[in-house]
Formats: sequence, C-alpha cells, structure tokens
Amino acid sequence: MDAHLRDLRYFVVIADELNFTRAAARLFVSQPALSKQIRALERRLGFDLFERRGRDIALTPRGTALLPAAREILRTWDRAYAETRALGGPRALVVGMQTAVGRDLQRRALRRFRELAPDWTVSLRLVGWDDPSAGLADATSDVAFVWLPIPLDGTSTRTLVTERRWVALPDDHPLAGRAEIPFADLLDEPFVALPAAAGPLRDFWLAAEARENRPPRIGTEATSPDEVLEAVSSGLGVALLSAGNARLYQRPGVVCRPVAGLAPAELAVAWRSGDTREVTRLFVDSLTAAAGR
Repeated sequence: MDAHLRDLRYFVVIADELNFTRAAARLFVSQPALSKQIRALERRLGFDLFERRGRDIALTPRGTALLPAAREILRTWDRAYAETRALGGPRALVVGMQTAVGRDLQRRALRRFRELAPDWTVSLRLVGWDDPSAGLADATSDVAFVWLPIPLDGTSTRTLVTERRWVALPDDHPLAGRAEIPFADLLDEPFVALPAAAGPLRDFWLAAEARENRPPRIGTEATSPDEVLEAVSSGLGVALLSAGNARLYQRPGVVCRPVAGLAPAELAVAWRSGDTREVTRLFVDSLTAAAGR
C-alpha cells in the first residue's frame, strides 16, 4: 500500500496538534478537507490512525507505532530534495512574495546578493494570501517576504521594515476626508478579509486584537492585493494595509489614511529553520543590509 508524502505530512501535523482545526491552520487547508484526506488514508491503510472523541482526538496504538517512521520518511525526503536541488543545472533561489515589496529593498538587496553569489540567480514568485508562508510550507519557495505573524513551525524570520497600519477606503466614504482615523471609528465597518486559511495573519489585518471581543463584519474575502483594492473600490468593505503598501498600491477610487490606535505591521524575510545553506544566509544578510538593520 502506497501513501503520498502529503498524506504523511497531514498525519504528522495532526499527531502534533491532536486537533483538526489547529492542524488545518498549520497546513493551510480547510478542516473538512483535512478530515476527508485522513479518512481516505485510513481506508487505504486498513486501520484507524486516530480515535475521535468529539472535538478531541488521540492516536490509536497503530497510529503511535506508525508516527516515528512517518517523521523519518519526511525528514529523509526533505533533506534529499534540498540536496538534489543544489546539484548542477541553473542555481536559482526562489523568493516567494504576496505583495510588491518596493521600499527600495529588492533592488539594493539583489545587487549585493549578485556580488556575493555571482553563480546564483533569483526567481521571484507571487503567492496568494491563502498560503501565508508564501511557499515555504510546501518548499516551493526557498525564502519569502512575509507579513508577521507567520503561522508555520520550523520557520525563522528577520524583520526588515516596521510600518503603521493604514486603511483603504472608497473615495466617497464618509471617513475619507479625515487626515487620520481612530480604529474605534472603523469597528462597525465591513472589512475585506484575507481567506480563513491565512490564520492569524487574517486576524492581524482585521485588527482582532483591538476589537475587544467584538467580531468583525466581513464584507468579502480576497486572496491578493489587487482583489483587496478592487473590493474596496467597489464598496464591498474597507481594508487595513501597511503604510508602504498604501503608497505602492495607489489606484483610482481608493484613498488610504493612517489609523490611530493599532500596533504597527512588520515586513520580514522568512526561511525554513533547517535550511543552513550558505546561499540562504547570504540572501538574508543582503536583505538585512538593504533594510539598514
């Protein structure tokens, strides 16, 4: 009986969390889809991996016996994949990103990186908000520009920029004429939210920490910056964004204003903690130097 690596990853994360909701958030999948996938794996195996006890779950004896082997298979594959990618052929570092970075970071960092690693090229790839790891979770990115918090274990981060949170509004919104808007005045507004798979990042851009347990009104969801701004200009809701992105993503029909009463946002570079390659360190150091940190 063959088991896919993805199924083994799902099994290991669920075994770590012993909670399907938390495991789904870590894996960036929906809870129903995760439950269905594990049920299918158990059918192929011919035995149960977990005991369901209402909302609680526990490993069965067979699940407990299988877990160490599953962990070792994943470790071996991840190590072999990284080593194989480094052999021969074009030497490209894949950088994931969810928004335009701008801020003069990329240009200065890439210039420095090319000087330090002339045999390497950099490939930039855009990743939707439904993967807040920007490709680190499934190893389709080597490093990534991310907004904190990033809900992924085994990830290292280094903050590059700290900026105030602003709000994007339709240009005819009653609050659009203000120079600054207290967050309390936005509590009853419908918001354009990131997808649920974004986990704590969704909560951050809804300013859940400043709502005093008042649930946000969700006007719609969006998986990219362009979708967010299109929704705002269409009057479907308002959206929080960083000060730098307010400048980068100007568009007709939308105005952006600073918000008072919120903690700042942090743009960071992230990489898998187990990636100890010299090229990764050089890229991170180049970004850090470009950011003046």
